Amino acid sequence: MASSPDPAALHASVAALAPEVAPDELSDFLSRVGPEYLAREPVERIARHVRMAAELQPSRPARVAIEPATDGLFDVAVVAYDFFAEFAILCGLLSAHGLDIVSGHAHTFAAVERRAAKRPSALPLRRPQPAPSRKIVDVFRVRPRDGRAPDAAALETSLLELLALVGEGRVAEARERLGRRIVESLERLPGEVAGALAPVTIEFDDEAHPPWTALRVRGADTPAFLYALGSALALRGVYVHAVFIESVEDEARDVFLVSRRDGSKIDSEDERAGLRLAVAVIKQFTYFLPWAPDPGLALKDFDQLLDRLLAMGPEAVALFSSPEGLRELARLLGSSAFLWEDFLRLQFEHLLPVLGAWRERRVRPRAELQASLHERLRGAAAYDDKKAALNAFKDEEMLLVDMKHLLEPAFGLIEFEHALSDLAEAVVAEAIALAQERLLAEHGRPLLEAGGECALAVFGLGKFGGRELGFASDLELLVAYGGPGHTERSRLENGAFFEALVRELQGLIVAREEGIFRIDLRLRPHGKKGPLASPLASLRAYYSKDGGAAPFERQALLKLRFVAADPALGRAVEELRDAFCWSGEPWDQRDALHLRERQARELVPAGRFSVKMSRGGLVEVEYAVQYLQLLHGRARPELRAPSTLAGLERLRAASLLTSGEAATLSDAYVFWRRVADGLRMVSGQATDLLLPEPDSEEWGLLARRLGYRGENWAAAAAALREDVERWTRAVIDLFDRKFRL
Repeated sequence: MASSPDPAALHASVAALAPEVAPDELSDFLSRVGPEYLAREPVERIARHVRMAAELQPSRPARVAIEPATDGLFDVAVVAYDFFAEFAILCGLLSAHGLDIVSGHAHTFAAVERRAAKRPSALPLRRPQPAPSRKIVDVFRVRPRDGRAPDAAALETSLLELLALVGEGRVAEARERLGRRIVESLERLPGEVAGALAPVTIEFDDEAHPPWTALRVRGADTPAFLYALGSALALRGVYVHAVFIESVEDEARDVFLVSRRDGSKIDSEDERAGLRLAVAVIKQFTYFLPWAPDPGLALKDFDQLLDRLLAMGPEAVALFSSPEGLRELARLLGSSAFLWEDFLRLQFEHLLPVLGAWRERRVRPRAELQASLHERLRGAAAYDDKKAALNAFKDEEMLLVDMKHLLEPAFGLIEFEHALSDLAEAVVAEAIALAQERLLAEHGRPLLEAGGECALAVFGLGKFGGRELGFASDLELLVAYGGPGHTERSRLENGAFFEALVRELQGLIVAREEGIFRIDLRLRPHGKKGPLASPLASLRAYYSKDGGAAPFERQALLKLRFVAADPALGRAVEELRDAFCWSGEPWDQRDALHLRERQARELVPAGRFSVKMSRGGLVEVEYAVQYLQLLHGRARPELRAPSTLAGLERLRAASLLTSGEAATLSDAYVFWRRVADGLRMVSGQATDLLLPEPDSEEWGLLARRLGYRGENWAAAAAALREDVERWTRAVIDLFDRKFRL
């Protein structure tokens, strides 16, 4: 490094080149920018940066200038007010604009009283930042990936947009938006990654650059590493004062001058060990960002995951020290927000073994799941412990199924649906038994008026009845019991006993509102006004010619299926279902079509498309199957099936659908289910089934989650748009041809 120039001579030279800058502003710039900067930059550039600094104002907190260097490289200068985590934003923005950083140096103006400056211990994700008073001067030598000269105006506009979000306290939004743009700009890495990850050397030095700690990082260059590392340091409350970037024969050699939030050195061995491990893993992880459907989400959640891993020790981090593990983790974290929020963040210690061994663990059928859960419940003494064990088992197995579906191509939609349904059946069966055990201890057995114990049966409806559960699917249940009577010990009336049992069941299975495995009883007789459990005689009366069931309930009952408790009562209710659904009473097709029109008109916001309720969507495929079953199922018992895909195959075999028609509806069903899961896996909400606007960033992210690829995100988004239009038209045409013409 060259020696620092004579201060007086430098001041005179810069003043001559920038006469429009006020003398006090010039003196302030030169006195606070730091000797490393002054030693590196020629006087002409310093004068340009001084002019840029003088132009800063709250409404324009950053200026960008670009000039050509040598060998197709360019120098990008950024002078800006000093926002916390700004270095990470700058590095990310350069990557997002297709510019690879070859070398560079970043400097923060020295504070007048540096140690008095208070900085947050972690990145303030929601709190507005105070108006900055200090400034930064960063110079990057970059190589454009497309060989074209970078656009300074476009780069500055993008930077101002992101800094505006940061200034408003919307830091998380700025990071996610930038993270997505970064990976959108990167070409997908070719081929499979094999072998050991490239080593990373990380050293600390307290002597070379007082008063700060130098963090030296050497290793193979990886995409967006500087952005990810800068963000990670900010999230840990580490302040970056200066950075020196160098690449030598494809090896990155970066030096970060850092401190704690109070300006003191990072000299604790524990802190250094944690940072050393974090930097190494982050550097490796960024290599796999192109595999993440939503890289911004993957980066955000990975950083939180890493904090949890570091707290548990190096052996926990070792779970993701292989290329395969990091690639899978990028895809997992970049696919589903609610997997992290609901499972990993809240119950990390319990679910960590699943993350580490999901490939070796197989998805088990219901009988094995129920036996395993039963043994786990036997090992818990208190009722609350049994409840905790039941839900821990549920979440552990659910995470395994989700990971198989997200990461194993062979574990497709049908395997996913059946695995979740098997798990739900096992959980419901054991939860019912646990609830019964508690109430029996308090009240004794429920007895029938005619003598003998009163039976209980639980049935699935909707997606649960059809064994078609997916992301965020609730459990639609109908609960039946044998008849009136009372309990043998407390003399509690049977209706009250089974009402309490259902409430106990609802409390046992923990689920978020509108989330997966939430118990939904709205399809019971009389809906919300009806009792939570119904005696067999009441069900028989309700589902009869002169009973209270609405026409749509006849259609809904097609998917009723016994899932738990007493098989004999289960068969009795299924016989009742058959008598009602396949009775000689004519089915009112006109009324059904009118209801379908109202659904599409009233349940979908104007100008939007609901994967479930819009014309040509999922419900229309399901209704096409159910309408044909209602029309022909009385005379053709082989048509009766609660599953949509099984029903389609039976309709094809009976020549009620041609092979082409059945294939169209089957393919459309699979497509819409995948799109629905792609929407729900982000929020975990069952109601989140409106497609984003076609030109929005969310549309492109949905396309990536569904596996659409192309030269860029626009191509993937266009491919999804074409498929949405194609399957919408195909379903509408077939549905209208069958039922409206």
